[in-house]
Amino acid sequence: MATPAAPSALAAQARRVYMESLLLAVPTAVQGVLDGAHRLANEKAEPQLAHKRMNAAIDLTRPAPQWQQALIDSLGAMPRISTSGGRTSLGAAAASSMGSGRDTLQLVDDDTIEVEILSSRLALAMMDKASWEFTDLRARMSSLERREELDSGDALRPHVVARIVIDSWRAAGLSLEHWRTVQKVIHAAFGEMVEESYHETNRWLLGEGVRPEIDLRPLIRRSTGAHVASIPVTTGFGDMAEAQGGRRANVVIAGTTTSTRGAGVGEETRLMTRMSNLARTAGHAEAVLGRLNKLVGRQVPSFADTAEMQPSTGFKRAIAEAQSGIQRQLATTGRDERAAISTPALLQELQQRKQALKEAASTPVERATIEIVALLFQSILTEEKIPAVVRVWFARLQMPVLRVAVSEPDFFATTDHPARKLIDRMGACVMGFDISSRAAGDALDKEIKRVVQVVEAYPDTGRRVFQTVLTEFERFLEHYFKTENEATRKGVSLAQQVEQRETMAIQYTIELRKMLNEVPVQEGVRNFLFHVWADVLATMALKTGAASDATKVMKRAAADLIWSAGAKVSREERADVIRRLPPLLKTLRDGMAEAGLAPEKQDEHIQALNDSLAAAFTAKAAAIPAERLEELMARLEDLEEMLPDADEMQIDESIVMDLSGHESTELQIVTEGGSMPTPAMIAWARELQVGGWYMLEHRGRIESVQLAWHGMRKQLSLFVSQQGRGTLFQQHRLASYLQAGLLVPAQDEALTVRATRSALAKLDADPQRLLN
Repeated sequence: MATPAAPSALAAQARRVYMESLLLAVPTAVQGVLDGAHRLANEKAEPQLAHKRMNAAIDLTRPAPQWQQALIDSLGAMPRISTSGGRTSLGAAAASSMGSGRDTLQLVDDDTIEVEILSSRLALAMMDKASWEFTDLRARMSSLERREELDSGDALRPHVVARIVIDSWRAAGLSLEHWRTVQKVIHAAFGEMVEESYHETNRWLLGEGVRPEIDLRPLIRRSTGAHVASIPVTTGFGDMAEAQGGRRANVVIAGTTTSTRGAGVGEETRLMTRMSNLARTAGHAEAVLGRLNKLVGRQVPSFADTAEMQPSTGFKRAIAEAQSGIQRQLATTGRDERAAISTPALLQELQQRKQALKEAASTPVERATIEIVALLFQSILTEEKIPAVVRVWFARLQMPVLRVAVSEPDFFATTDHPARKLIDRMGACVMGFDISSRAAGDALDKEIKRVVQVVEAYPDTGRRVFQTVLTEFERFLEHYFKTENEATRKGVSLAQQVEQRETMAIQYTIELRKMLNEVPVQEGVRNFLFHVWADVLATMALKTGAASDATKVMKRAAADLIWSAGAKVSREERADVIRRLPPLLKTLRDGMAEAGLAPEKQDEHIQALNDSLAAAFTAKAAAIPAERLEELMARLEDLEEMLPDADEMQIDESIVMDLSGHESTELQIVTEGGSMPTPAMIAWARELQVGGWYMLEHRGRIESVQLAWHGMRKQLSLFVSQQGRGTLFQQHRLASYLQAGLLVPAQDEALTVRATRSALAKLDADPQRLLN
C-alpha cells in the first residue's frame, strides 16, 4: 500500500503543476492577444480609434516572440527566486516595487503609477474570470501549508502574474499606449490562462484527495473592534486592495473618493477583498459552462456539436415514463412532501431512473446529457436553503429539463437559456432566508407549482414553454410583492408613493423653471420655489388632488411670493408687501409642514426668504408687470396640464438630493454611506432582479433583505426585511453600497451555476461516469 504524501510535498508538487500549466499556456495567451488585436483592427470604429488599433496590431507582430520569451523566462524564474517551506514568492526587489507606498508616502512618477493601474486592472480581470477556482485553490493550499493566508507576493496570486505580464510587455519594447488600445483582449487572454492553470491545479489536488469539499468559513474575516460582522473575505485579494488604496492616497487623478463612512481607504477598496461578488456576472457563469463543455468534450467529442439533435422515439418514451414515475412517486406522499424529499429514498429513485434512461439512450451524447442533468438536479435537490415544499417541484422539473437539454444543446452553452433562467429565478426567490420561519403554501409556492405543471403539460414545446412561463413568473413577482406578500406589500406601497411624489416634484420644478425663465425674481426665491415649493405642490396634489382647494392655496402662495420678491419702487407697493407678508409666511410654513420638513428646516428657509424679500425693497430692477403676474397665476392654476411626461423623466441625484423627508418607521431612506461607484457597479445595480435576497449592512445592523420593487428606469429600489422593514435606495447610492460590500447577494452564484460547479467537481474526479 502506497504511503500518502506529506502535505508539504503535495503543496510543492501542486505549485509545480501550476507553474507548468502557466508556462504551457503562455504561447496560446500571446497568440490570443495577437489574434484579438487584429480582430479589433478590422472592427468598425471612429477614425482615430481605428488608426490606433491598426498601428497596435502591426506593431505587436514583430516583438511578440520577445514578449513571449520574456514572459516564459520571468514565470520560469519565479520558483527559484525564493522558496521556503513550500511557499513561493517574488524576490525582494519585485515585492518592494509592488508594495511601494504602503508603509511610507513618497513621490512616484507618472509612468510607475500608470503601470500599477494597468497591472491592477489586469489582476481584477483575472479574478473576475477565475475567482472561484482561485478561492478553491487558496483554501486547499492553505490547508496543506497550514497557514491562514497566502503570502502577499505568492506566485499563486493573480496580481503577481499580472505584474510579470506587463513587465515582460515593456521589456519587449512594447508601449503602454498599445497596451491600453488592446487592453480588453489582453484581459480576456490572460484571464483564461490563469483560470485554466488554477483549474488544472485544483484537478490535480482533487486527484490526490485534497479537500474535495471546500468549506470557506475559516476564511471569513471579522472587523477589528466592531460590534457587527464585516462582509466575508472570500478570495484573499486584500493586498491588491492595499496597492490600489496606496495609489489613491498619493494620486488624485484616479477620480475616486474615500468612503463617507469614515473608514478611509479600507472602506473604499472593501469590495476588492470580496471578489466573489463579481462572480455574479454573466462572464463567470459562462466560464463555468465553458469548463463543463471542455471537460465533457474530452470524453465525448461530439458533445460540442451545436447542431440540433433529434432523440429517438424510444428515448423520448423513456423520458416520458420517467416523468410519470416521478409524478406518481411525489403524488403518493400526500401532504408529507417535506419528509419525502428529505430522505435518500427519492434521490435513490432518481438514480435508478437515470440508469434506465442511459440504457434507453442510443448515443454517447445522450448518455452524457443524462448524467450531467442528473448531477445538476442532485445538487439542486440537496440544497438545504430550498424549502422542502418547493424542492418537490424542482424535482419534477428534472425530466422536462432533460428533454430540452437533449434536443437543444445550447442549454449547456449559454446562460440565457430560458430553462436555466427559470430555475435561477425561482431559486433566487426562495433561497435567501431562514426557511424555518417561512409559511408554506403561500402564493409564491402556488405559482412555482403552477409553472412546473404547465411545463409538464407541454412536453414537446421545449424552449418556448420555458420562455412563456418565465415571462409569466416575472409578471407574477411584480404583482406578488405589491399585493400578496404581507412582508413587502406596505413597503412597496410607500416606495411607490415616494416615487410618485418625487416624479411630480421634478415635473413641477421643470415647469416652474420654464415659467420663471424670463421673470426678474430674486435668486433666493427661485431656489426656494425649485427646491422646496415644488415638493410642497407635489405633496398637496397627491394628498388632496391637483384641483383641490388646498393645492390651489399653495399655488396662490407661489404667485404671491413671486410678486413679493419683485422690485418695489413705490411706498404703496412696499406697504402692500408688509401687509401681505405674515399670512404668506404662515401659508409657506403650513405647506412645508405638510411636506414633512422639520421646524428647524422651515426656520432656515423662512430666514433666507426674509433676506431675499428685504433685498427686493432696495432692488433697482424693473417691477413685474401686473399682466405678467396674472399670466403666471393662470399658468400655475393649469400647471398639471403642462407637466412633462413622467415616462421621459429620470429621478437622479442631480435633481433630488435628499429623500430623507420620506423616512418613517416602516421605510428607511439610505442617504449616505458606501463608496464612489464605478460604471460597472452602476450597471450591476440596474441588473439586480426583483425577488433576489441580499445581506444589507446599514445603521449598525446586518440583516437579510429581499429586493421587492424597482421604480421607473430602476432609479429607485426597495429592499424589505423578513420583518417587513423597507429600505429605499436611489440608484447611485445602491451602486455605492454594492461597491463598498455593504450590500451583497445572499447567494454568490445562481442556482444552476452552483449546480454546474458541483457537477464539474464530480466529473473531474470520475469522467468515465459520463459514458457508464
